[in-house]
Amino acid sequence: MTTKGFSVKHARDTKFERGLRPYLEYRYLGIKKATEGRVVAWHLRKIPGVPFPPGNPHLHRTSFQFVYVLKGWIDFEYEGQGVVRLEAGSCAHQPPSIRHRELGCSEDLEILEVVMPAEYQTEEVASLVD
Repeated sequence: MTTKGFSVKHARDTKFERGLRPYLEYRYLGIKKATEGRVVAWHLRKIPGVPFPPGNPHLHRTSFQFVYVLKGWIDFEYEGQGVVRLEAGSCAHQPPSIRHRELGCSEDLEILEVVMPAEYQTEEVASLVD
């Protein structure tokens, strides 16, 4: 019997690359392929010296999103929650389609993020409230 979808990624064998946000680098962890697109996981880190502008309010059409801060801090503003600072060791479950925006982060920010499904839509919204 074979185990389908088993995956191991070592930091020494992978590289960070530019992604969706110009101030972050992404290291993809192989979960998308292993789960046939059901889940994506990546290690994100702030690119030193690249400005982190406050983000526009937006939402993600997901079924699950989990953020864990490995290093540094990041400030979010969430619909119905206000401003939330996540720092090293903090985690957040972002419910599907919660409106939010990034406000700022430390230069040494590193995050682990897990999202379902692996391919999802991001939509800008006018504000964090109706």
